Amino acid sequence: MPSEADRATLFDLDDTLYPEREYVRSGFRAVAVWADQNLGIPMGRGFAELESLFDGGERAATFELWLSNNGFNPDAWSASFVEVFRSHFPLLSPYPEVRRVLGSLSRTRPLGLVSDGRLEAQQRKIDALGISSYFSCIVLTDQWGRDSWKPSPRGFEEALARLGIEPSQAAYVGDNPRKDFVAPKRLGMKTIRVRRQDGLYSLLEPSSAEEAPDIEISTLDGLTEALHRGT
Repeated sequence: MPSEADRATLFDLDDTLYPEREYVRSGFRAVAVWADQNLGIPMGRGFAELESLFDGGERAATFELWLSNNGFNPDAWSASFVEVFRSHFPLLSPYPEVRRVLGSLSRTRPLGLVSDGRLEAQQRKIDALGISSYFSCIVLTDQWGRDSWKPSPRGFEEALARLGIEPSQAAYVGDNPRKDFVAPKRLGMKTIRVRRQDGLYSLLEPSSAEEAPDIEISTLDGLTEALHRGT
């Protein structure tokens, strides 16, 4: 029996519609080009070292460690690296099934996008992916400041209001159980996790029932069936 949540579908962006590692790699490439031009570190070597640090689990201080490893003072250069990373226009592609699934769904219901992250960076990602035409509304929560990032309900409430949809009539599709599903569950939305093998949070498990999605799929190819499935 179709679920009431089949009326509208909201989506997360990073690691839901495209691989977030692709954005990180794109940023590292921009930083490596800058470092080649300004610090004399060969671009290919710099990119490979940054990627190795990230893949090895160094996420919080990647640039600082990389600078230190190459004999440079992180205090003098890390802010420039961060600015290059944040301001670059990324080279991104959606997951293979995304355009097909979004195109099909958008013919039968309104779609929305609710995404966290620095406002300018998220907008550049959407522009690079070329997917904005599929969505009836796009809500980037950083427009109100970091306090409105998920798990705040503000982005979801705004999207539902723009679509004229009640929470019980909508589903949210995301990837990170620590922040994606808490607010929509509290509001009464259906929640669906897409756990992709290459996702940055693919191994992350919910720490409570509140963080757990109603349904889990491995790609968006399983989304239509999940939307119609009762919870």
